[in-house]
Amino acid sequence: MNDPAVTHATFVLERSFKAKPSTVFAALSDPAIKRGWYAESETHEVIRFDSDCRPGGADNLHYRFGEGTPFPGVILANDGAYQDVVPDERIVSTSTMTLGGRAISVSLTTFELVPTELGTDLICTNQVAFFAGSDGPVMREEGWRIQFDNLRKAIESQA
Repeated sequence: MNDPAVTHATFVLERSFKAKPSTVFAALSDPAIKRGWYAESETHEVIRFDSDCRPGGADNLHYRFGEGTPFPGVILANDGAYQDVVPDERIVSTSTMTLGGRAISVSLTTFELVPTELGTDLICTNQVAFFAGSDGPVMREEGWRIQFDNLRKAIESQA
């Protein structure tokens, strides 16, 4: 079998910010700030974005890929729920991702904020089950790296 039914992967990304944990937490949890670094892009049109960062709260991002992308006109939906939220310390969420209505993955994502002398270390652990035909671990990790570059810009603009 060339394309396994499920591929499991875990990756950890770490970033250091010259900002207080409360500033980093706000960028991760405030819907107005999060939309800017997490949802908006020149490659797609946001159809739905809502984020209620509290245990049991929903976290949804749906967008339509634009022209010039691998999937023009196709909708990608990421629907999740916050499982655990400790202000300025951690956020744990679960989510399912679909592409054109077909399930491609299920994720458990943990953000840990560690205070340092210079600001905050952010540790993001992403545990994912990828289904056949999905983007896979390499592309997903690269997507998160790009998102973290956007997050850095959002945090620096808050300072």
